[in-house]
Amino acid sequence: MKKIITILAGTAAALSMSAQLAFADLKIGIAAEAYPPFAEKAADGTWKGWEVDMIGAVCAAMNEKCEIVPIAWDGIIPALLAKKMDVIMASMSITEERQKTIAFSDKYYNTPAVIVAPKGSSISGDAASVKGKIVGVQVSTIHANYVEKHFGDADAKSYNTFDEHNQDLVAGRVDAVVGDSLAMQPFLSSDAGKGFEIKGELNDVAVFGPGVGGGLRKEDTDLAAKLNAAIKKVREDGTYGEISKKYFSFDIYGG
Repeated sequence: MKKIITILAGTAAALSMSAQLAFADLKIGIAAEAYPPFAEKAADGTWKGWEVDMIGAVCAAMNEKCEIVPIAWDGIIPALLAKKMDVIMASMSITEERQKTIAFSDKYYNTPAVIVAPKGSSISGDAASVKGKIVGVQVSTIHANYVEKHFGDADAKSYNTFDEHNQDLVAGRVDAVVGDSLAMQPFLSSDAGKGFEIKGELNDVAVFGPGVGGGLRKEDTDLAAKLNAAIKKVREDGTYGEISKKYFSFDIYGG
């Protein structure tokens, strides 16, 4: 059953934006699958993580009451188009392919993609190193698109969730996995991930795009402008940095 959590927005810092167009009960869609440290369920069933905190911050900056609506990743864009939510904030990269269907806000973070494999493995970021190997990726992601484009001689294996391909990596059912570098850190720091390491950083702007942004319906231009102003505000007033330092030792906004 879809869980809805209400975030009551409204800080003094956001009052300067209150004269702008208001949206009642703005619904923010996140992926239902755990994606730490960006979003995951706490023991009490609430959602926590960097992106959850950012949702709270931008909703406060917009002076909006927001609801977090978890939706399965592979159905999250159809859910937006069906108006089950108003914005996607689920570590969704801005890509030309997705922009054919939806619009995006300005980016709010950008971290590199990496390939992870067992320590001692000869696998690297070079395509020749994964020829004939099984490479795990999460379905409908830029990482899956990268493997399809660059690792054509590998056997790509798709998973519904990030955790599932990591579990198969530990079990030896895949030789490597490709994913976001920051999302990989909790796994690599865990007991299960201690035998694995980052083998290479993967770069292709055409595939990965300029970074992660909020996904919106193309016709919601007023909301896009309001969200962009909120992202700019939390960057400039220090809120972004205060949230980020709880999770990361560097600025994940990227170049």
